[in-house]
Amino acid sequence: MEAAGRQTFTTHEGIVVPLDRANVDTDQIIPKQFLKSIKRTGFGVNLFDAWRFKDEGMIGKPLEERVLNPDFILNKPEYEDGSILLARRNFGCGSSREHAVWALLQYGFKCVIAPTFADIFYNNSCNNGLLLVTLEEAEIDEIFRESQRNTQLKVNVDLQEQVVAVGDRSYSFEIDDKLRDKLIRGMDEISLTLEHADQIRSFESSHRSAYPWLFEQVNV
Repeated sequence: MEAAGRQTFTTHEGIVVPLDRANVDTDQIIPKQFLKSIKRTGFGVNLFDAWRFKDEGMIGKPLEERVLNPDFILNKPEYEDGSILLARRNFGCGSSREHAVWALLQYGFKCVIAPTFADIFYNNSCNNGLLLVTLEEAEIDEIFRESQRNTQLKVNVDLQEQVVAVGDRSYSFEIDDKLRDKLIRGMDEISLTLEHADQIRSFESSHRSAYPWLFEQVNV
């Protein structure tokens, strides 16, 4: 269920995967042994590796040689096509590894809904196109209960309207306007900076003309 490239986010409807655990840290999302790769792809297959498999995972170990844990939520067939992760408080705590966000996206998740998120993980997610939705604990509890009644529960997330719709219920969420705009446009800090490339070049040219001695090479 690999997904590649940066995505834009306006609305998304998908099956909810209820991960009923609090304080899920980034080492649980993507264990440290998989951080040795110099690429930014290929992490989805090892998402929640220590929970998804009964054997120890290593880089390059074929998936067909792994022993699945049938009790873990992602290995249950009814959640095979899940694209919205429902979690408990303090999701994404621990180290600042950006690989955790890459693993979630590359597995196929478009959105994570939880009561709270770790700050660095939250910023990494927004910069990579993964929407994090913060709802009240009581609202999260309601969605968990509904997901227990219906293992194919579909949720619609509308970033433009900032609403999560679950059946006949809807929940509003807050998000910073700048982060919302970045996600809708599929932008990160670099691409936002490059929108001003002409002004940057103009400044560089005028700065070089005004202070030419700053750019002279010095022979030592």
